[in-house]
Parts: sequence; structure tokens; C-alpha cells
Amino acid sequence: MTMKHAASSLLPTEWAEFQIHGFEDTETGKEHVALTLGELGGIEPLLCRIHSECLTGDSFRSRRCDCGPQLDAALSLIASEGRGILLYLRQEGRGIGLINKLRAYQLQDQGADTVEANEQLGFEADMRTYDICETMLSYFSVNKIRLMTNNPKKIEALRLQKIEVTERVKLECGANSHNKKYLQTKASKLGHLLNR
Repeated sequence: MTMKHAASSLLPTEWAEFQIHGFEDTETGKEHVALTLGELGGIEPLLCRIHSECLTGDSFRSRRCDCGPQLDAALSLIASEGRGILLYLRQEGRGIGLINKLRAYQLQDQGADTVEANEQLGFEADMRTYDICETMLSYFSVNKIRLMTNNPKKIEALRLQKIEVTERVKLECGANSHNKKYLQTKASKLGHLLNR
């Protein structure tokens, strides 16, 4: 097991006062966090979002993607339920890294879609993995979740990790004129369940 819990503290936000937990992957050197709220254990499936880092969307509020609005919506839904968990994974740009994501943006500016841009750079369309999620969730004794996602491949990846996904909670938000093609590509080429 390469993931280890490093530290925890309170994290007051505009939605609620969460607990933030830092995890270190001793194999890759990457640091990931979990935000938790309320009682996590118990028999009822826990509301969960697994969110991959997106500096441009999450921090700079870029309208090229829907990442920032999805993050906000997930935290708001967890706060409204008073119970839940968000795993924030450091796998920027669908796993290709920040600089390569900016290179992909440059190719998109020239007409490529998000999948074509990654492939032109020599990457797969989506390089993300979810193998660390089971370790992070098991730290909190969570094995049944209601997953906030539009990505059926994420659900399948978690089920392969023996995480029981009892429900998919739609998380459609953040559509605008700048990301229309991006969202269409996510649906047509990556199989995301949008408008369903």
C-alpha cells in the first residue's frame, strides 16, 4: 500500500466546516486530499465526489470546462445533506499534467477537440486512474457510496476496486458558450452521461 494518511484539520468554507485530510502516495510522491463532513460510517451509502484536480477550472474559474462548477456543486450537495466525502485527486488534465494540459489547450485553440489534442500529444484520451480511492475511502471505513458523476467509466473503475456504488448522482452544471464543444466531446467520445 503506497497511500498513507498524513494530517487532518478543520476547513471552514462557504458551504460548511469540513475536515480536510491529507494523504501521501509514497510511490509517486503525489499528495491528495479528502474533505469530509458528518458521520461517515454506518449502513447508509455515503454521498461522494471523486474530483480530479483542475487548476484552471477550480482556481481560476476557467469557462473552458465544467470542473469548477462541478466542484462547487458537489461541496454544496454534501453540505446540504450534512454528510459526505470529496476525494480531490492530483491528476491534472485527465492525468497528463498541467503543462501538457496547456499544450492541449493550444491545440484546441487551433481546432482539435479535447480528445484529439491529448492524442496528438501522444497520450490516451483519459490517463486518470482511481486505484488509490479504495485506500482513501477505507481509511474512513466507507465502502458504499452514492457517486456524484457523469462518467460511467469512473463508476466501473471504482467497482473494480470493490467499492459499492449504489447510485449515480447527476452533476450537470457549468455549461456555457466556451465549453459547448468540450461537453459534446465528453458525451460523444468519452461516454459521459450528459442531458440524461
